[in-house]
This record gives sequence, C-alpha cells and structure tokens, in this order.
Amino acid sequence: MNAPEFFMLEAASAISAATEHAAAVARLCAALDAAFDACRRPSEPDAPTDPSRHAAFAKGVRAALAQALADPALVTAAQREGSAEKYRRHLIAADPNGRYAIASLVWQPGHASPIHAHQTWCGYAVLEGTLTETLYRWDEARGGAQTVRSHPRAPGAISFGASGRANIHRLANDSTAPCISLHVYGVAGEQMATHVNDIVALVL
Repeated sequence: MNAPEFFMLEAASAISAATEHAAAVARLCAALDAAFDACRRPSEPDAPTDPSRHAAFAKGVRAALAQALADPALVTAAQREGSAEKYRRHLIAADPNGRYAIASLVWQPGHASPIHAHQTWCGYAVLEGTLTETLYRWDEARGGAQTVRSHPRAPGAISFGASGRANIHRLANDSTAPCISLHVYGVAGEQMATHVNDIVALVL
C-alpha cells in the first residue's frame, strides 16, 4: 500500500467513526426527547412542571441511558481523555431547546466529586470501570450532610435523581484503573459547569 492509499483509508475510517458517533448521539437525544414527551399532560394543567417529578420521565431517562450503554460509538476517543488534576467532563451534546446536556466524565484513580445535591434533575450510567457512590442524608438542623452508606457502581449501573437535597451523593474512583461515566443534566449546555451541583458540607 502506497502513502496516498494509506491516507485515503485513514480519512475514510475517520469519516465513518464520525458518522457513527453522530448517529449514536442522535439516538440518545431522540430517546431523551421521548422521555419529555411521555410526561406531557395537556389535559392536566395542575401536573408538575418539573419533568423529573413524573415517574414516566424518570423511567424514560433510565431507558435512554440503558440504550446508550450498548452504543459504543457514543463516546469518542477525545471524550475519553482524562486529566491528572481532577475528574474531567466532556460535553457530548446539548438540546437546542436548553432542556438537557449530555456529558462523559473521566475519572482517574483517586478522583472524586465533592459531596453534592443537584440544582436540576440528573441521570448517569457507568460505562467503564467501577465508581464508589456514597449517599448522604441532609440534616436541616445542623446545615450539612450525614453519611448514610457507600456502594460500588459497576459498569452498567444506572441512577436517576430529581433536584433538591433529598438526593445527596459523592462519586469517587477508588480503584486503580480509569473510569468513565455518562451523565445527563437538566440544563443547557453552557450551564453545565455552574447550574448542576449544589455542593454541601459534611457533618459528623
């Protein structure tokens, strides 16, 4: 094989990978759009306006994440790159109507999130590696979070939570290998760094 043929094959492979990635993103977005459609109740004007308060929405987001777990083209090589300092978040897609943002989070060994609740609904799935999730209970009188329990979250684990301090947790990579998780947040893409986590203090 001469040099021009090699570069043509490389270019064709890159185009194919990009096409497969775009199709995978479109499938996930379509599944999330369906979750929003499932909780629309035009005949129920008093129904909750927050979609995460609808059981059908939570079920739909979980189903979308389960579908994404089986779609290897969804997360590109660039979206699997980590950082030495802290876990790294890559924006994969954002809803044009600002309803959600999709991101991959890459956790090197020893990386952990702060203890936090969420300002918006959130769902996540573990793609590779095993994370440790610690759950907390909000103590209103003391103004902080109390530890409840920790458990491993292996590949395939899926979680969904509404906004508010009823769902406080911390994710950490306590293993010796990198971990990758997929997250969907109920914010516009440009708000992902500022309007998702509600960081809280630990009380003993």
